[in-house]
Amino acid sequence: MTTFADRLKEERTKKNLTQSELATILYLGQTSVSKYENGKQIPETPTLQKIADFFEVSVDYLLGKTNIRNYEEITTEDKINKLVEESGINTIAAHFKGEKFTEDDLEDIENFINFVLAKKKKKK
Repeated sequence: MTTFADRLKEERTKKNLTQSELATILYLGQTSVSKYENGKQIPETPTLQKIADFFEVSVDYLLGKTNIRNYEEITTEDKINKLVEESGINTIAAHFKGEKFTEDDLEDIENFINFVLAKKKKKK
């Protein structure tokens, strides 16, 4: 599993920054950045958020909890798949496996699933 240290170094090198340059940009000490990248220390939450914001990634991505760099990468299709899984409406997925949907199709499906889920909640 990827660690915070690995992700931080990867993001820093993608931007062609030295540890010292990153430290200056984020108002951190260079030794702190070095400790982060060597896995000797993990920053406090506000610093972690500042680092994530700078690299335009989520904190979860930096911590290695997800491979999704930021939440904007979650597509409508991902949302539909999650809704289908959570709702138990597997027949929709079974009928359309492998089929490519337009964004409008996916939005309609999402709206329908949300409608069915809301209807189920009212019955309870």
